[in-house]
Amino acid sequence: MEMAIEQAKKAGNKGEVPIGAVIVKRQQDDGGGIGMHTYHVISRGYNMVETIQDASAHAELQALRRAAKKIQNWRLLNMTLYCTLEPCPICLSAIQQFRIQTLVYGAPQVRYGAVESHMRMLDDYQHPSHTIEEVVSGVMKAECADILKSFFRRRRKERPK
Repeated sequence: MEMAIEQAKKAGNKGEVPIGAVIVKRQQDDGGGIGMHTYHVISRGYNMVETIQDASAHAELQALRRAAKKIQNWRLLNMTLYCTLEPCPICLSAIQQFRIQTLVYGAPQVRYGAVESHMRMLDDYQHPSHTIEEVVSGVMKAECADILKSFFRRRRKERPK
């Protein structure tokens, strides 16, 4: 999650809403350790909606597209997506479509959250081709929420009166 927070800070420094995402792949350790795994970062992404004037340029979608391009396969099997904010409906659908196995997020998104805060898409609707096997919420929740709160506090102060 710390890497996703770094991505969120990059977005904020560029005037974007500070949301970051990282995709990692879990691999079984061949070193003989029982239950030992290694994790490799596959891609990173941050919110770029304003930069490229694309309403779909959310952090999660940036990371998903980059991961698929990097491994030359849209099926991101055995991968975990970390994001600083609960995914919206579009991002959650894409996460399922790309076959992400585990979703980890920090802060809840009360306006558009599709996992548990606003909608409960994983409870109400089963994606026809995949279901996310595990969701972990609230990881570094305070840090993730503080980045957003600070960003919007600054924005309100900078707004012409």
